[in-house]
Amino acid sequence: MRHQCKRNRLGRAQDQRKALLRSLATELFVHGEITTTMAKAKALQPYAEQIITFAKKGDLASRRQALKKIYDKESLQYINLETGEIKDTLAEGEKLPKLTVLRQLFGVIGKKYADRNGGYTRIFRLPPRRGDAAEMALIQLS
Repeated sequence: MRHQCKRNRLGRAQDQRKALLRSLATELFVHGEITTTMAKAKALQPYAEQIITFAKKGDLASRRQALKKIYDKESLQYINLETGEIKDTLAEGEKLPKLTVLRQLFGVIGKKYADRNGGYTRIFRLPPRRGDAAEMALIQLS
């Protein structure tokens, strides 16, 4: 029997589905919002909220769990780990680590939602896509 086995399969094999959700979650944390189809947004919402819950805990085990679920890409910015301040350039003699998705997640996003018990993302419906009339959505960190 298939009781309680419902998954948003998205018409893909398991490895492709995991890679898709992983890349969508990474881009959501980098940009704060992304535009995608409604089915992908609905599949991404619990996935991203679970990662933010890891970020709220902030311990080493949570970092490792979150790292398994996102791609840790570097950006051209720098982050002050104590204050969470993000800088585009460094002053002379200043040493700060590069901003990665994981550092942004645990340094900025996790602290932002520290007092909230869920509901970190929201989905807005958009007009259908012009090419194939697919139902589109905007998912963003609330």
